[in-house]
Amino acid sequence: MLRTVSAGVTGLIFGTGIALSGMANPAKVLNFFDVAGQWDPSLALVMVAALIVAFTGYRLVLRRSAPLFEAKFHLPTSRRIDVPLVAGSAVFGIGWGLSGFCPGGAIPALGLGEISAWAFIGAMLVGILAARTVRIALQQRALQSA
Repeated sequence: MLRTVSAGVTGLIFGTGIALSGMANPAKVLNFFDVAGQWDPSLALVMVAALIVAFTGYRLVLRRSAPLFEAKFHLPTSRRIDVPLVAGSAVFGIGWGLSGFCPGGAIPALGLGEISAWAFIGAMLVGILAARTVRIALQQRALQSA
């Protein structure tokens, strides 16, 4: 129960920060990406502040032997840069640049009444299902040819 409450409070704080910073506003995000037009550099400050908070948080939290509500930390073990990582990053960036939404901004935008966020979330879910289907098919193909 405490773990669920902690996750809910964390999500509420994150969503509030996203909404207050303007990252749930696709027009503001698209203006940030429009460096040759009406560039709005304010989101760069949001990103720098987020990096500082994340860096500090990781340094403090990882001093502990385990998280508060888990038996161990669940951190990535691979440092390999491979095709799925680069392709996924590219698709994420293209989607963000075209729509002005990323998942972290789209979900709070739903609560702000941003209608286009619903279309984004729907397209994101279809993309997740398509990527999962392709990955499974490629894995099965690799097993059959091995």
